[in-house]
Amino acid sequence: MKIRKTLLALTAGITLSMTSCSTFSLVNSEVYNNANLADFHTFRIITPGEGKLPPGMEMVTYYNIAAAIREQMVERGYVEDPSSPIVINIGLTVKNEVYTEPIGALAPPPPPAPMGPPPGPMNWFPYGGPGPVPPYTPFFMYPRSYYWNPNAQVVTGIYKEGVLTMDIVNIQSKLALFSSSVATILENGDSQFRNLTGIAEAVKTLFEKYPVPLLPQYKNQKN
Repeated sequence: MKIRKTLLALTAGITLSMTSCSTFSLVNSEVYNNANLADFHTFRIITPGEGKLPPGMEMVTYYNIAAAIREQMVERGYVEDPSSPIVINIGLTVKNEVYTEPIGALAPPPPPAPMGPPPGPMNWFPYGGPGPVPPYTPFFMYPRSYYWNPNAQVVTGIYKEGVLTMDIVNIQSKLALFSSSVATILENGDSQFRNLTGIAEAVKTLFEKYPVPLLPQYKNQKN
């Protein structure tokens, strides 16, 4: 009987360990321009009205991603404010053939008016130039070329279908402050997005190395 109980306990422990491990991997997480993210107290999340949803993403998926990001920010002491200069941009790596414009061989479009309507399909990743184009390319809701330094190092790991990227930007000064990417928000390499629980877990992974910790009351809840 003791042996059986021990085996059952061991099996349960292994199962719990397997289920507690995240199925998502953090591709990159970096602070830019020596930003002290604790100095900022407000934020806002880019809306479809200010940009364009990545191909294949429906409004319900956007709302779920935005809600998960909002939760992570609020639990770190930030306040959502529609007038905040700190904007969170969302990108998704998709197949190149979904684009209606060539990628890589064109120069980035001229910057739009601050947070004005972006130039439609020209939401490509601001790297490249003449030459081969990766089979998958990040598509950002708001054109990344408006605030991203084109000489910044390319994170090659984001060229994989379904990688979700979050940029935090000071839109007034046109500076990228923080960026992180997680693979993959799609189910089994398919075009199907994760469910609500999966999206929340993916976004939580995005914040794994975010330099501002959870407030004590939320940190205790997570333990």
